[in-house]
Amino acid sequence: MEIHLLLRGLVLGLAIAAPIGPIGVLCIRQTLAFGWLRGFICGLGAATADAMYGCIAGFGLTFIAELIIEQQVWLRLMGGVFLCYLGVKNFIVPIQPNTIQIKDIKLFGLYISTLLLTLSNPATILTFAAIFSGIGLTSIQKNSFSAIILVTGVFLGSGLWWLFLSSTMILVKAKLTLTNFKLISQISGVVIAAFGLIALLGIKS
Repeated sequence: MEIHLLLRGLVLGLAIAAPIGPIGVLCIRQTLAFGWLRGFICGLGAATADAMYGCIAGFGLTFIAELIIEQQVWLRLMGGVFLCYLGVKNFIVPIQPNTIQIKDIKLFGLYISTLLLTLSNPATILTFAAIFSGIGLTSIQKNSFSAIILVTGVFLGSGLWWLFLSSTMILVKAKLTLTNFKLISQISGVVIAAFGLIALLGIKS
């Protein structure tokens, strides 16, 4: 196995996932409200999207990349509107850390929603393409096995970040008061809605 490619992909996945964006805020809120598993699944949807965009760049699927970029206005519009909706909802509905809602967890729906939300940002493809070119990885497009190893590393790296974030938030949760939870709900709502507005304002016709 080409371990160096797996490690490069791991680092790349961590680097792509680590900056706190709307998915990071969602992961934190889901963890505080429902536990680490829900927070991790939230992030896992984003990790899958990162791997999918990594596949497009890694396998040199330029026709797919061009098609997605051509539809970026609609993708950003849908993503921006959904983020605004989530922001308002999170602001209004406070975190209830002591409420058991096992039947309402619906992990698959959460996974799909964050997957689609992350895919609504086509700029990620350009980011992967630029990084692959910058560190000399464009040659792997000619070797499917190498591309698979690299993309696997990207997924694992991104997944490790979300596991770390959700696990860390569980430790933080134990030290929070009900007032803290209410404040976090409101702040997360404002931040998520702000990301949505930025996405909508950034749309170019």
